[in-house]
Amino acid sequence: MFKPFVFPRNHKPDTSGRRIVDRQSFVQGIVSGGGSSQCVICPVSSSMVAETLDKRNQNWFVRTKVANDLIIQVGDTNFHLHKLPMVMRSGYLNRLVFQLTSIGERETGLKIRLDNLPGGSKIFEFVVKFCYGWKVDLTASNVAPLYCAAHFLEMCDDFEEGNLMSKTEAFLSFLIFSSWKDTFRILKSCESISSWAKDFKITKRSSEAIAWKACTNLKAPSHEDDDMQCFSFLSNNVDSKVEGAVLDNWWFEDVSTLRVDHFIEVVQSLKCKGMRADLVGSCIAHWTVKWLSRITSGLESMIPKHMTHQYVRVTIECLIKVLPVEEKSVTCNFILHLLKIGFVTKVNSDLLSLLERRIAFMLDQCRPLDLLVRNYGDKDSVYDVNLVIRVVVAYVSIVSKSTTPKMFAVGRLVDGYLTLVAKDENLKMNTFQSLVEALPKEARFCDDNLYRAIDMYLKAHPSLTEEERMTLCGSLEYHRLSQEARDHVAKNDRLPVKITTRFILLEQVNMTRSMTAIGSNYRRTKTEAIVRVNKGLDKGRMNSQKELNLMTKEVQTMRVQLHDLHMCKLKLQNQLKGCII
Repeated sequence: MFKPFVFPRNHKPDTSGRRIVDRQSFVQGIVSGGGSSQCVICPVSSSMVAETLDKRNQNWFVRTKVANDLIIQVGDTNFHLHKLPMVMRSGYLNRLVFQLTSIGERETGLKIRLDNLPGGSKIFEFVVKFCYGWKVDLTASNVAPLYCAAHFLEMCDDFEEGNLMSKTEAFLSFLIFSSWKDTFRILKSCESISSWAKDFKITKRSSEAIAWKACTNLKAPSHEDDDMQCFSFLSNNVDSKVEGAVLDNWWFEDVSTLRVDHFIEVVQSLKCKGMRADLVGSCIAHWTVKWLSRITSGLESMIPKHMTHQYVRVTIECLIKVLPVEEKSVTCNFILHLLKIGFVTKVNSDLLSLLERRIAFMLDQCRPLDLLVRNYGDKDSVYDVNLVIRVVVAYVSIVSKSTTPKMFAVGRLVDGYLTLVAKDENLKMNTFQSLVEALPKEARFCDDNLYRAIDMYLKAHPSLTEEERMTLCGSLEYHRLSQEARDHVAKNDRLPVKITTRFILLEQVNMTRSMTAIGSNYRRTKTEAIVRVNKGLDKGRMNSQKELNLMTKEVQTMRVQLHDLHMCKLKLQNQLKGCII
């Protein structure tokens, strides 16, 4: 029984001296059969060729004419090998075997355990085949882990010309340069070896290649193009002017398959390459919808099974940090959704404040529909009104106290949003009232839209008490309503009696003032007419006594109407006092 030797693997080889094979020599010397996304490699020469490679349970046995004298444990799998073919191509194994023999281990039957080998036992199988002279099939799915494993084992050309490191590097560079789809397969294979792929610049090179192709290919490549089959994706918010036209967001769907860390890398590369800010923002929104569409406001049902709470929080923080800062690069609705998820997952408060301010600056250009963000709790309102309240409060704290056309636009926006959510039976009155009062009165040019929203809320909530109705209607002011709205108030039985009575009284007072002004103007007109008549006496054109009598009767009729209005006013005042008592 051999005693295993555990060698700590903390040092990662420097990649500054790696060799890159030019494309011509790669095509002529390495590719053997298969398409551009697959090739077969084998060593130039081999000191020992394996006859068979058998697996029994968790053990691999390489059969040759020479007995096995080396066991390498990778994870739970043991590989029964020979020292000579392994140490001739691996500087790391060469050093380990030398150290073991130096401390007195028997030359036969050495056992080594490899911790943290990129790709694990499955990738080490390819390493073993290569060292024993067998052909190895390279694909987009295994070339990156095999390249990292070759670096880990230090299988460079210093030990043998055409070693595993240079061959995998050549094929990896070829795929990243030439194949769109295979670049995504490479990034997918890097998910299990993230730290190694980052150290050896695989993710960076792949991300830059994707960004470069997305920026330079203004239209999706034809399906007939080799290795560059990219499919157009029509999003809901894009209008195609010409049927069948190729859109410039053809790359969204492929990029949305990436894991968040690789996606962030691609987004940063897109920015560096000069991709349009609105396309970058739309791409982030597309990825977010695809990955986080099942997130709801409830903590139990919020997180998809394959995600943890912390993972979602870190994901949202990363997305917020890479959002393009250009105007109109992202929609208000998308940022509101990010803000909602951020509150649920307890994202950094500074980032949430940044989102709130950004939405606040966009409010004057938004539509009421842009503010709709759904809730998912059974007892919650349909839409998250509290989220909008926070944004409106942030807006009020930012803008100056003086009213501007932009503030009037925000006032119309909030009233329109109130109209949309007023029909929700689960919307609490204090929440509705808080949003009404979040804006100063000066932000509304008139209260017609506000009155419409309040009336719709009263209609959808008939169980409100008289006191609650009175509180809700307290924001309405008579002089800020149009005549049409005032007429509707007088006939609206959903409003509190006190509000209706007060408005009718004010309407009568207003009419009295108007009639008084009309009477005054009429008397002044009559006097002027008499003067004109007197001046015309010398011309013999004095009006008849009949016309003067008619004017006198009209004045008397006007006085009677004014008296009736005064009595009506007193009657309404008495009714109002009775309601108050």
